[in-house]
Amino acid sequence: MTFGFLASFIVLALLVSFNAKRYSKRSKLDEKEFWARETRANSVRRKSLDGLRYIKIPLETFPTHLLNDDAAVMECIETIESLTSMKIVNLTGWSNTDLKLEYGTANINDLSQYDQNYTLLVRTLQKWAEALAAADHPREAAILLEFAVGTGTDVSQTYYQLAAYWAEEGDSARIEQLIQAAEGLRSSNRNSILRHLRSEYGKI
Repeated sequence: MTFGFLASFIVLALLVSFNAKRYSKRSKLDEKEFWARETRANSVRRKSLDGLRYIKIPLETFPTHLLNDDAAVMECIETIESLTSMKIVNLTGWSNTDLKLEYGTANINDLSQYDQNYTLLVRTLQKWAEALAAADHPREAAILLEFAVGTGTDVSQTYYQLAAYWAEEGDSARIEQLIQAAEGLRSSNRNSILRHLRSEYGKI
């Protein structure tokens, strides 16, 4: 073993040891901060939920008259109809700790249900829109997709399908609006959605 190789090995070992200790220290600090926030969150009293952005479904504007002989489409329509009587809130990007700090621990079950309703809504809209597009009803599919984007959905395919439709229509302004909507997301999907849209349509 040459001296140079031995020296390089020692330096590498020291770097690995240093980084491991730094990561361990950072992890302990993150864990300590998490539990401190969680403790504070669990002591927050119930707050009013009146200020939440509740989503109202404009069912009358949706293409419920199309593909009524398609079982999958009818299932989507029935699901959306059932959601019209429920409270729906987009809480994407909020952790349970965030929600408890903002609205109180006693509201966490209600908030979780509102968010689950939202997840069901946007996934159903995407499924419905895909069925419409496959049956040569792209304009009607776009109605559903635009509503979903307006609620702040982070379903990637919603953005991709809608962008493809507007590109086919030659409407670059709508695609730019779609990119701006994606920029406002507080979701882990935000960057991948933006990368795709900018890569595919940035020069339109």
